[in-house]
Amino acid sequence: MTRWFSRIAGVTLALLPGTALAQDTTAFSYIGVEKCIMCHKSEKSGNQAAVWKQSKHAEAYNTLLTPRADSIAKTRGFATPAKDAAECLACHTMASTKVEDQKMGVQCEACHGPGSAYKSLSVMKNKAQAIAAGLTKYEDKAAIEKQCRSCHNEKSPSFKAFNFDERWTQIKHPKPAA
Repeated sequence: MTRWFSRIAGVTLALLPGTALAQDTTAFSYIGVEKCIMCHKSEKSGNQAAVWKQSKHAEAYNTLLTPRADSIAKTRGFATPAKDAAECLACHTMASTKVEDQKMGVQCEACHGPGSAYKSLSVMKNKAQAIAAGLTKYEDKAAIEKQCRSCHNEKSPSFKAFNFDERWTQIKHPKPAA
């Protein structure tokens, strides 16, 4: 089951090696990258918004709008263009069913979980509270890699070798020590 279908069903796959347990996300909803950016665009926050904006994740949906993507979808036997195929949207967007969210590509909540309950500063300042409110918990680097490989894998029709350590340096966005 892909992350798309598992989140639609209300369960974020957090049973990855090194994570605590599966989180029921039915109580949480997606807020979209524009709301996340409001607090994650400063130097104090590690300028995480800029890291995302400059990444291929931010443009992931747009790749589905190309003739090449439609050709791949057709070759795979999909009845719809790539931009409408759930199999493509699973890795090129976050799990929100809102079209305006999907058009923003693979954004914050695709990896961090639906933000409706952990978006406030008071919750985000308390990591345990944020996790209880839907923030995905990654115990270690192996768990992060497992999440990345849920999309970056041989099942993708345009898969290229995926060197996690190399790619992680391009997208990681830690908050600087206070």
